[in-house]
Amino acid sequence: MPESEPAILVDGLVKRYGELLAVDHISFQVNQGEIYGFLGPNGSGKTTTIRMLVGLAQPDEGRAKVLGYHLPAGISQAKRYMGVVPDVSNLYDELSALDNLIFMARLYGVAREEQKKRAEQLLRDFGLYERRKDRFSTFSRGMKRALTIACALIHEPRLLFLDEPTTGLDAAAARSLRSLISGLREKGLTIFLTTHYLEEADLLCDRIAILVQGRIVRIDTPAHLKRLVQTESLVEFTFQGDILPLAKELESRLGEAKAAVIDQNTIRIYGGDPAEVFDTIFQFSKDKAIGIEAASTIRPSLEDAFLKIAGLSPRVMAAEKSPGKGRR
Repeated sequence: MPESEPAILVDGLVKRYGELLAVDHISFQVNQGEIYGFLGPNGSGKTTTIRMLVGLAQPDEGRAKVLGYHLPAGISQAKRYMGVVPDVSNLYDELSALDNLIFMARLYGVAREEQKKRAEQLLRDFGLYERRKDRFSTFSRGMKRALTIACALIHEPRLLFLDEPTTGLDAAAARSLRSLISGLREKGLTIFLTTHYLEEADLLCDRIAILVQGRIVRIDTPAHLKRLVQTESLVEFTFQGDILPLAKELESRLGEAKAAVIDQNTIRIYGGDPAEVFDTIFQFSKDKAIGIEAASTIRPSLEDAFLKIAGLSPRVMAAEKSPGKGRR
């Protein structure tokens, strides 16, 4: 495959489920060696797109190439060079870490003399070698996720699909896994990543596509996406009491500025004149006898840009990150 050819090339891809248009004429390309973020609210079409690219579903319209192979005709050849990490592990609880890796190596057709050698090297790379003989069922969530990714790498793929890699992990496990993912890119692997964690996408991704209702509404680098909201004033206020019951009334006093509730004590104000926003908030806090604990002007994050582009509220975004949400 020539270095100049994209790892993934999608042109006008469409997928329908009855009356539901799950993926609506999307087009994009993923360059070799980059981490490409595929972000969107639940039901936006992320998982459906991955299913088409890995051969689990066929498009109704459009064209796609993966690693130089046209889909769906060339999916068997493409699968030899791709790894897929689903959002729920597909490994066997009763097998040890080493045996799970060797079993996956056999499925992928890795030469017998290479199977154990590759498995042990991946266990070392992922910090699991000391637990190689332990059953998968005894592993923590973070260790299970790491081993699932290791199994997707056993046949040394050129392209890795990662669907929500750190969902449900604690902060330390998620940080460790992100470090592993960054290391994979440094080895030249192309990674197609979906995640609800915008800070994760900001840290890892070279470019990001944002989907809303099955359509791509923006493709850009994290830095450029954040600049979209840097022209607005962005001020965060933390109150000593519960601001939730008062949020609508507060927003009605803000004129052109918009209020977004972050949690029951914190509200973020987008746009407007900063001086007028501060005056309004301080007067409101006096009128309602709700003290202000902190106020600060903040730099926009990738999440702020995502919320603006996707048209979501922070409350909806918080729900998006909760485990067990519906997917499409």
